[in-house]
Amino acid sequence: MLTLDNIAVSFAHRPILGGITAEIATGGITAVMGPNGCGKTTLLRCIGGLLQPDAGRVLIEGRPVASYTARELAQRLAFVRQHPQTDFEFSAFETVLMGRNPYQHRLQNESQADWDIVERCMRQTGTWHLRFSTPAQMSGGELQRVMIARALAQETPLLLMDEPVSNLDIAHQLEIMRLLRGATEKTILIVIHDLNLALQFCDRLLLLHEGQLLFHGPIAEGLTPENIRRVYGVDAHLAEGRIIFDY
Repeated sequence: MLTLDNIAVSFAHRPILGGITAEIATGGITAVMGPNGCGKTTLLRCIGGLLQPDAGRVLIEGRPVASYTARELAQRLAFVRQHPQTDFEFSAFETVLMGRNPYQHRLQNESQADWDIVERCMRQTGTWHLRFSTPAQMSGGELQRVMIARALAQETPLLLMDEPVSNLDIAHQLEIMRLLRGATEKTILIVIHDLNLALQFCDRLLLLHEGQLLFHGPIAEGLTPENIRRVYGVDAHLAEGRIIFDY
């Protein structure tokens, strides 16, 4: 479904990604991991068509991302940004309802089915009680969950998520990760920093190091003490299926 073919990106002559190549299996959750500045967000932006790589290409369903219209692409992938932003005072319900826009024709009103999808996604993310709230009335974590609900309401086979749980408390982190774990019909790429959360909920790993792809495969095989030391510069060991950091 998703192919990364030698993706290279530089900013101001500084290499950010240096030839990333990978075939992302359909279904399941792939963690995109690595230290700050290694190119994780840049990679997601290339996949989502928000950034044109200097070299290489991204293929979705065998077609280059650049060949899709905005509407076609919005029917295939949804993007949850790291820092949710809204420029208008839409209610949470109206914001989530925007996820149905790719399926609306010009001047067409939303259907009852669209409203039902919005309600379901808001209940799944624990935001239904916020449906009348505006961004100014919500915390950062609440707004992030509303944006996750909007992405789910978009009902795309591919979901890109840039640190979607970083602003959430532990209970909501687990709630959202369990929800994603149950979305078996989707292919999910998630930028995440919590190694144990990734180990618990993700299937595969794209581990970036200095703009290069250090590992791509099953997450339990990639989050080894050796790779953790090389990428993050810290010592760790595995105990009872968890990563324990050595202090």
